[in-house]
Amino acid sequence: MLEHLNIFISLALSFTIVYFVIPKIIKVSRKIKLYDVPNERSAAKQIVPTLGGIAIFAGFCISTIVSSNNLDIDELKHLIAGVIFMFLIGLKDDIIGLSAKKKLMAQIIVSLYLVIIGGYQITNLHGIFGIQEIGYVTGAIISIVAMVGLINAINLIDGIDGLAGGIGLLISLIYGFWFLNAGDFIYCLASFSLAGSLIAFLLYNVFGNTNKIFMGDTGSLILGTIIAALTIHFNNYYSAIDGVVHGLPALSLGIIIVPVTDTIRIFAIRIAQKRSPFKADMNHIHHNVLKLTGNHLTSSFIIIAVNSLIILCSFLLIDQLGNNLLFILILVTGFLLAGIPALILKWLNFSKSSEGQKDKSIFALSVFTKKPKN
Repeated sequence: MLEHLNIFISLALSFTIVYFVIPKIIKVSRKIKLYDVPNERSAAKQIVPTLGGIAIFAGFCISTIVSSNNLDIDELKHLIAGVIFMFLIGLKDDIIGLSAKKKLMAQIIVSLYLVIIGGYQITNLHGIFGIQEIGYVTGAIISIVAMVGLINAINLIDGIDGLAGGIGLLISLIYGFWFLNAGDFIYCLASFSLAGSLIAFLLYNVFGNTNKIFMGDTGSLILGTIIAALTIHFNNYYSAIDGVVHGLPALSLGIIIVPVTDTIRIFAIRIAQKRSPFKADMNHIHHNVLKLTGNHLTSSFIIIAVNSLIILCSFLLIDQLGNNLLFILILVTGFLLAGIPALILKWLNFSKSSEGQKDKSIFALSVFTKKPKN
């Protein structure tokens, strides 16, 4: 019963902290003119403060520590340390700017720390491609690549209002309820602390008019770090009660499918076009959906709804299909769905082009067939 009270406190406290801190951040940002100024690649068309990540950071860390009460959260100390380091990197990037290479190096350093020192390491692939347990070195390499990739993935989907926060909220709630059901109260606290912070942030990010704010790189980098750690912990979860490994890669992939497929897809496109994979553009899934809908909230809702549907199907099908087949099915489905908005846009552009050519042909034909005046 005490654990459930702690979980409620984690959600309520993180929400309260973020809800009341963000207006102060907006006030300071306006005073010292720390804005996101729209450019040709920006989906937003107004000047908005970008330091919402400060509030998310405060809400997550303070709530996780305070709500733990008498619980032993020693295993979370490395995660919190990694989040603090990533917070400082993101804050520097939001205030004075940071090159992509330096941000990547910071992500690698944090991932190395969390994997080697913090113990967030994949130890079993549970039959993916016929592989079960893996060695320390192999597991460490896979874990570091996965963590860096996921941190980048969350950072890259932060392109329209409500998307990164909404996806982060969905993922944290799924993990929170799953860890609660599994009796893993420590990571349940961390998940709900993140969820409470994101709920409050989204009130300003999505519905704010005069008090609108973005999470910035500060928010997306710490969000990616937390989600990466939770995902690896979920994948490795072992129940001491029934001795069964419950976390499976197929379920992990289903939960994080949107940021994963978007990142792989966008990197592949850039490399195919002989450009740097870190060179920003407007080819992301959310950019394409936004072009179709013309509305940030609608676009984010569609993408989050698709992610939710994939998660639901993953949990429903895991026992029927097995881990390996479901993993492949989710990955293929993710890429197919990710490409649909771009295909629709191409079809619409082709239709407009065809209509334009048709109009020109009709005009030309009318000119040549028009009878001359006497």
